[in-house]
Amino acid sequence: MTDSMVEAPPARVPDELTPHRRGWHGLRPYLPLVALAVAAVLPYSTLELPGVFEGPLNSPGTLQLLAVCLVFGGLAAGYDLLFGRTGMLSFGHALYFAAGVYGTDILVTRAGLPLWQAALLTIVGGTILAGLLGAVALRTAGIAFAMVTLAFAQVGAILVARDFGGLTGGEEGLPLDVSGLPAGLVGVANTVNLYWLALAYLALVVFVVHRVSGSPTGRVLAGLRDDERRIGVLGLDPYRFKLVAFTLAGGLAAGGGVVYCLIVGGASPHITSSELTLSLLVMVVLGGPGTRWGPVLGGVGYMYLDHRLTAFGSSDAVESLPAFLSRPLSQPLFVLGTVFILAVYFFPGGLASLRSRLGPLTRHLPARRTP
Repeated sequence: MTDSMVEAPPARVPDELTPHRRGWHGLRPYLPLVALAVAAVLPYSTLELPGVFEGPLNSPGTLQLLAVCLVFGGLAAGYDLLFGRTGMLSFGHALYFAAGVYGTDILVTRAGLPLWQAALLTIVGGTILAGLLGAVALRTAGIAFAMVTLAFAQVGAILVARDFGGLTGGEEGLPLDVSGLPAGLVGVANTVNLYWLALAYLALVVFVVHRVSGSPTGRVLAGLRDDERRIGVLGLDPYRFKLVAFTLAGGLAAGGGVVYCLIVGGASPHITSSELTLSLLVMVVLGGPGTRWGPVLGGVGYMYLDHRLTAFGSSDAVESLPAFLSRPLSQPLFVLGTVFILAVYFFPGGLASLRSRLGPLTRHLPARRTP
């Protein structure tokens, strides 16, 4: 048998060129729209998930929990604009979220303004506040910048706790006067509308962050994160770009405060604490800083665990365990801290890195043969 009679082996088609992979890559750009559509119709489902939620998906309690998770998913995505995409570690981001919550509550309850006016003034005011404080804080860098932002946040927390001007209600908080709100946002039966409002806020924040990240300004911000001196050598002013990111993130946080105030029906001092900003940092790191969907997943997952672990810690199953197990498991922060440590240790890139880490494993799995 001559060499010419030996057939050459068929050329191997790269994985990315196979039909099913071409179809998958063609559908990937539409997955966010599919996820948004699924989330939008979720309140129409009566599906029950025992152990995951306390009632069916369309129950008011489940929808309120999901609404809070969506708000914090958007809040984490906005904070990632500072931390993950620009490299600025701010310990005072909770101040602008609190400004949104208390600003809406005060303007509606104390001043008697309609909701749309109160929301507009609050978002504009929160954006201006972020711009003014950012203009001062960004004169420093590194740890000094983090400490200055923390100092501003502490001043805000003190003003709220001391009931400055008799506006905030002090340590008791300030319930929202629902008589001035639209009827569609009042009452347990209208929790679904608040859920949709939270979903719209999350979609808006993700859209804004992605548009900024893909723009020339976003590329400069990424350059500032990697090497600020190189940006200065190119003739660009790092201070101005940082101030734009800081102001935009503050405005997005104030918008989240407006939605959160409507969901929980008021304002309480705990949202002004530095612990909230630390929680945002944990959300971003848990999801994956600087990634497209990591901060959103981190924010939603963190808030879900924060709420559900409280009920889990007081359940009969935990109380029946020995004391050396029941005591730590009854503390949600202990469980959250343990989950965070394990996640950072095994997945340093956050939840967003799961696909890249699991990809090699799935490629080595034996392919299913078709008859």
